[in-house]
Amino acid sequence: MSDLVREDPAVLAPAAAPRLVAMHGFGAEGRPTRAISLATALALLGLWWLVARLGLVSPLFLPSPEEVVSAAALIAREGYAGASLGEHVSASLTRIVSAALIAGSLGVPLGLLMGLNRWAKGVLDVPIEFYWPLPPLAYLPLMIIWLGIGETSKITLLVLAMFAPICLSAQAGVRALPLERVNGALTLGASRWQLFTDIVLPSALPEILTGLRIALGVGWSTLVAAELIAANRGIGFMVMSASHFLATDAVFVGIGLIALCAFAFTLLMRLAERRLVPWRGRG
Repeated sequence: MSDLVREDPAVLAPAAAPRLVAMHGFGAEGRPTRAISLATALALLGLWWLVARLGLVSPLFLPSPEEVVSAAALIAREGYAGASLGEHVSASLTRIVSAALIAGSLGVPLGLLMGLNRWAKGVLDVPIEFYWPLPPLAYLPLMIIWLGIGETSKITLLVLAMFAPICLSAQAGVRALPLERVNGALTLGASRWQLFTDIVLPSALPEILTGLRIALGVGWSTLVAAELIAANRGIGFMVMSASHFLATDAVFVGIGLIALCAFAFTLLMRLAERRLVPWRGRG
């Protein structure tokens, strides 16, 4: 009888606390890289300074960082080719921003339409895929012949360079939309306009923003070609004019200005992505 009443210590022992298993990330997602990027930048600057200091490369081809900084200070103080540094930068920014607004206002609606309508895709796909792989210098002479040497030809060249990535990204965003979301919204009685504003557009927005970032990068790389067209203002004009006189330090100043402006635009686009699509990259 005592054996029956005896209590099992295993039964009376408190249950062990559940173990929490930390989820491991995949790849570089979620891991900070600022320290690595900063160290890489400092290492590249140090290597540049060392190569110039040891005279391994002629200053005509690779000026030292001190020479580039001196040239930048001189241009900021006295200007370049009859215009101040601010006028050169503002001229380039005006062209880039104007072209981006035009390309975005055309590329996003047409890309969404291509993703939603097969007739639109069939009609627009051929011309876009035809000219998109062409470098801007290939149709630069046509811009001069058709539109002259004014601002219209420069901005049109930038618009053509920036339009295709925006349009194709918007189309890809629509085509990547899961059908389950569409069918679920239709089941709940959503109208066509509600389906577009609440399902299609938010789902395509991450791809659209990615396309805008790519387009801005393409636009800055096309800027030098655009400012070849009889320009007397602009960062690209500075680079090309300095190269004609073998002023490599001024060329480096122009390249650095383009890189800084492009980096600032990239930061703005990343801030916009965090604000508009905070769910991106979170599964």
